[in-house]
Amino acid sequence: MAGALVASGLCAAAFVLLYAFESDNTQLLGLSLGLSLTFAALAAVVTGKKVVDQSDAVEERPKLVDEGLGREVAGEMVGGAEGVSRRGLLAGAAGVAGVGLGAAAIVPLASLGTGDVSETLKASPWRAGVRLVDENGTPIPVDELDVGGFLTAFAEGSDRRALGSSVAVVRIEEEEVHTRRAWAPRGIMAYSKICTHAGCAIALFRYPTYEPTSKPPALVCPCHYSTFDVRNGAEVEFGPAGRPLPQLPLRIDAQGYLVAAGALSGNIGPAWWGVRNT
Repeated sequence: MAGALVASGLCAAAFVLLYAFESDNTQLLGLSLGLSLTFAALAAVVTGKKVVDQSDAVEERPKLVDEGLGREVAGEMVGGAEGVSRRGLLAGAAGVAGVGLGAAAIVPLASLGTGDVSETLKASPWRAGVRLVDENGTPIPVDELDVGGFLTAFAEGSDRRALGSSVAVVRIEEEEVHTRRAWAPRGIMAYSKICTHAGCAIALFRYPTYEPTSKPPALVCPCHYSTFDVRNGAEVEFGPAGRPLPQLPLRIDAQGYLVAAGALSGNIGPAWWGVRNT
């Protein structure tokens, strides 16, 4: 039992060190914490099976005064004071495990601060003059999209894996654009691809062929079906998303390519990412 408790504490300490210096190695983090909990569970099982007395017995009541028994008890008390008792050993081992597991539970709370998340929310490669390019880095001409078309574009020169790099570009009839018309040349609009509910990628565009019997144009998240009305600044039309998709203002340059006219209209990502900043 003492060995299992000490092993649990050491594995928990390893988790703390890995979290501090190798936080990107999630495999080792999971292994160390998992082993710590496994050893703690093993110690609990041993305690229940071996340490806690499981027998039923009836003890005869001794004499009220028994000099021999008194001397025996006194001898055991003296002997127990010499060296390390089993109780002391187990208490020390339990202390090691408790400190280690406690540290492992507390240290990750450091990641709950707003610094990193806030920077992630605000990080964006979009600014006036940045061209929209496809996955191969090729600039996107204005004629690439027909009415009802949809494609994914990235900020030229950016890391395509960055959350703020990608936008969903759609085209509708110019007269269908109700808000921010200056941001939508020829009915072409761009919105962040990161859903404001759970951070999934916006991958669907609904464009009706006969609107009187269909719903209006909208971007749809395939994870939880949050639906965003592209005619009205990607306002939430349906689903659990908490706010509209940030919109990227567009313009057409002299060569006929789509170019950002400014930054995104808001922070990217789920609405709850910014709760601490409001």
